[in-house]
Amino acid sequence: MEEITRQLKTSVLKVVLFGPESTGKTTLSKQLSEYYQAPWVAEYAREYLQSKYDETKEVCTYEDLILIAHGQMRLENEAVKKAELTGSDLIICDTDLLETSVYSAVYFDGKIDPVLQEAVANNTYDLYLLTYIDTPWEPDDLRDKPNERQEMFEVFESKLVENSLPFITLKGDKEMRYASAKRRIDDLLRIHAL
Repeated sequence: MEEITRQLKTSVLKVVLFGPESTGKTTLSKQLSEYYQAPWVAEYAREYLQSKYDETKEVCTYEDLILIAHGQMRLENEAVKKAELTGSDLIICDTDLLETSVYSAVYFDGKIDPVLQEAVANNTYDLYLLTYIDTPWEPDDLRDKPNERQEMFEVFESKLVENSLPFITLKGDKEMRYASAKRRIDDLLRIHAL
C-alpha cells in the first residue's frame, strides 16, 4: 500500500476551497491567490483524471484515489515551500484530501482507504471556504452529478461540521463570494500577524 506524502509542518496559513463539483472553486481560488500573491495549489485529481479519460475514456477507480492524494499533497507541500521562500503568509488550495475522501465515500459505497483516512486526520488547515450550489452547472468530461447538487453540498457541509473544522459558506454571485472570502482571509491574516 502506497503511503501518502505527509503534510509539511509550517506557520504558513492554508486556506482550502471545498464543496461539490461545478461550484466555482477553481475560479475563486485562482482569484484569491492572485489578490494575495500567495502560491496556488491546483486540484491534482482534475489533471490526473482528465488525462486518464483522454487516453482511455475511463473514469476514476478506487485505486486511483491514493495516487491522487499523493499528487495533491506533493503540490501542497511545493506551495508551502514556495510561500516560505517568498515570505508569503498564505497558500490557497483548490482542494484537499478531505474532499478526496468525500468523493471516495460517495462513489465507492462508503469505502475510504485507511491510508487516506489517516492522512485526512493528520492534516490541518486554517480555513475552509465551502462553496454553495447557487452557481450554474457547467458540464465537462468528469462531472456527473448535476441532479444531486443539494445532496452533495449537504455531504460536504456535514464533513466540516462533523470534524469541527473552521469554515464559512460562500453564496451569491462571484463578486459576493470573492468579497466574503477576502474579509475572512483578511481577519485570519490579521490574527496571524499578532
